[in-house]
Amino acid sequence: MANTATVEPLFGRLLTAMVTPFAADGSVDEEATAALARELVERGNDGLVVCGTTGEYSTMTDEENARVFRIVKDAVGDRASIIAGVGSNDTSHTIHVAGLAEEVGVDGLLVVTPYYNKPTQAGLLAHFRAVADAVTTPIMLYDIPGRAGIQIEAETLIALAEHPNIVAVKDAKADFASATEVLSRTDLQFYSGDDGLTLPWMSVGATGLIGVTTHVVPEQFRDLIDAVVRGDLATAQRLHQETHPVVTATMTRVPGAVAAKTILQWQGRLATSTVRLPHVEPTEAETARIRSDLEGSIAASSIR
Repeated sequence: MANTATVEPLFGRLLTAMVTPFAADGSVDEEATAALARELVERGNDGLVVCGTTGEYSTMTDEENARVFRIVKDAVGDRASIIAGVGSNDTSHTIHVAGLAEEVGVDGLLVVTPYYNKPTQAGLLAHFRAVADAVTTPIMLYDIPGRAGIQIEAETLIALAEHPNIVAVKDAKADFASATEVLSRTDLQFYSGDDGLTLPWMSVGATGLIGVTTHVVPEQFRDLIDAVVRGDLATAQRLHQETHPVVTATMTRVPGAVAAKTILQWQGRLATSTVRLPHVEPTEAETARIRSDLEGSIAASSIR
């Protein structure tokens, strides 16, 4: 596979796994969703992952997910790639939601490892191939054993790469040796699924990042990725270190969807930080930790 600097990114290099803004009553805030999508693109994102884990897709109806796909696609048009989160632990349901996303005309489909069921690697092959056979939109696999309970093993990824419709991986397991094996034997593009590992991921050949912290400081992640691509290691290292406390605040105290919405409200970019059960808003102690993480960070000046 080509190196990070020369590979042509399929979906761009900087993508945000976008939250789904909710009104105070828990309904989808369509106006806020469109506005946030436009702002993230204007601030340097090449693409948006819509209705992924951070988008709280699992607490939304199929109709709500399809509506959000449409809202975001209409909001940004052709200025950014739209990747629709369509995965579940039910293959037929995944295919159904993938069909809804295709009707909208999204650029890619994010298909997560089936969670809770814990299928064998043969089951994963059958699941992903069934989805890929049912659609024409390019598929990005989402390997996240911390949530799914199982990983997609290297040989399974290599076998899946033979399918012409499976083109990329969002990796949240950080097994660099396994990823290097896959990168060396396939044309799959890897995207870091860990915000704080963007630099090490790109150093071994990843195309870019699908982040959550990128809601908070998108320009800094844009600069970090661009520095890697042009070979400016010193700048990339500095930005890696400067973004670290923001990553800590966004990704380690409470679930990313909860923290991102809370910080976006503090920044005045969302009217509410409403989440749907089983998520709840941060406790006083958690809020204090998040604020402490952000004090003195590159995001501090934007926080009210």
